[in-house]
Amino acid sequence: MSDSATSLEGWEVVVGLEVHAELATRTKLFSGSLNQFGGEPNTNIDPVSLGLPGSLPVLNRQAVELAMRVGLALHCTVQPSVFARKNYFYPDMPKDYQISQYEEPINVDGWLELPSGRRIGIERAHLEEDTGKTTHVGGSGRIHEAGYSLVDYNRAGVPLIEIVGRPDIRSADEARAYVSELRAILVAIGASDGKMEEGSLRVDCNVSVRRRGDTDYGTRCEIKNVNSLRSLGRALDYEAARQVDLLESGEKVTQETRHWNEEEGRTHSLRSKEEAFDYRYFPEPDLVTLDPDSAWIDAVRESLPALPAERRHALAERAGVEPAEVAVIVERGLDALCIDAIGAGADPARVITHAEHNLAVEGAAGLDAAAFAALVGMETGGELTATQAKQVLAEMVDTGADPKSIADARGFEAMDTGELEAIVDGLIADNPDQWHKLCEGDQKLTGFFVGQVMKATQGQADGKVVNRLLQQKKDG
Repeated sequence: MSDSATSLEGWEVVVGLEVHAELATRTKLFSGSLNQFGGEPNTNIDPVSLGLPGSLPVLNRQAVELAMRVGLALHCTVQPSVFARKNYFYPDMPKDYQISQYEEPINVDGWLELPSGRRIGIERAHLEEDTGKTTHVGGSGRIHEAGYSLVDYNRAGVPLIEIVGRPDIRSADEARAYVSELRAILVAIGASDGKMEEGSLRVDCNVSVRRRGDTDYGTRCEIKNVNSLRSLGRALDYEAARQVDLLESGEKVTQETRHWNEEEGRTHSLRSKEEAFDYRYFPEPDLVTLDPDSAWIDAVRESLPALPAERRHALAERAGVEPAEVAVIVERGLDALCIDAIGAGADPARVITHAEHNLAVEGAAGLDAAAFAALVGMETGGELTATQAKQVLAEMVDTGADPKSIADARGFEAMDTGELEAIVDGLIADNPDQWHKLCEGDQKLTGFFVGQVMKATQGQADGKVVNRLLQQKKDG
């Protein structure tokens, strides 16, 4: 396999993601068994989960409402929907079919906005039941090496929302950003806990490549078993490079399902890609059409909280920056603190800098906005240096004390400019060669002199003032 950066030159990657999220209901989609992770195998089961003769599904109203929350958060149209039987013969579904939605899903035609501002289309977001979990014992854990297999039906019947994205993603970085944003939305609206490590959020990746400038899609392969953002990026990069190598060698890409092996860092052929006709869909005869009325849909829409994209735009507008520049702050849940601090008169640039670089700690979101604004005011007013402000801020988070009392207790005060200038003059005299090189244009030596001043003042000097003094002495 050639290096992906080399082999992808002149090619475009086309990615469409299918994300399966377990909904945060108390019970399963069609029965009263608990929807609970981590129980002893085959304890959260009942006749419906086991597909016993005579058992009938009863739709979970909470799952429907959570599905509508997802659809509305993704700007979809919520419509009447029909459940269907998706037939396949795997041991993880004892009745040999899965109840899903096919031709008429509950949510259609939406979009999701990435932190970069790009919109990725959502084809559909439909309800279905999860399958059981099969464990292959022996060998590497793959079925062809196993001595025997065990099936746990605790997960069978757990409500899923399958979110099918359009093939609008063009890189592994965009794919990771999409899943990260989608997970943040699902958690924000209370639809799912989004825990990939527990399997409550799983991603299938459809990948193809085409020559840059082509409009027709290439032959796609679906990658299964992607359970982390890191694996997602690695799997997409590998698979795209594999397909390009095939095409440049004159071979064809075979449409198939492939397995991602994290340890080997590569995909393996799993089976030929199924099409809809392979599943022999037909309407589920034991369930009627699901048709939420407009009053219910409106009530769900009004109950949605502010979503990550909306919060990015709100903070960016107050701070005078682009939404992408505050994505990390929103992800940490610090946007309300920043908006309130700016509203209290704090300098927006310093607020954003502190939130991004100095507040990535537990408890930061509980910081008092007025106290945060007061700290920033002390810094921009010259009472504290940037280094001192950072130290005071850390203690504010730990203790909840006000910035003035912390600064006084630490003996922080602005250095007299005349005293600082004398220190700068002394350092210039002690380091004539470095000063000459700085005056000749070696800007790296600015950092040397600033560092020496900080050392001499035990971090009490204001770096901005030091830089200004150095520039004045160069010009003079």
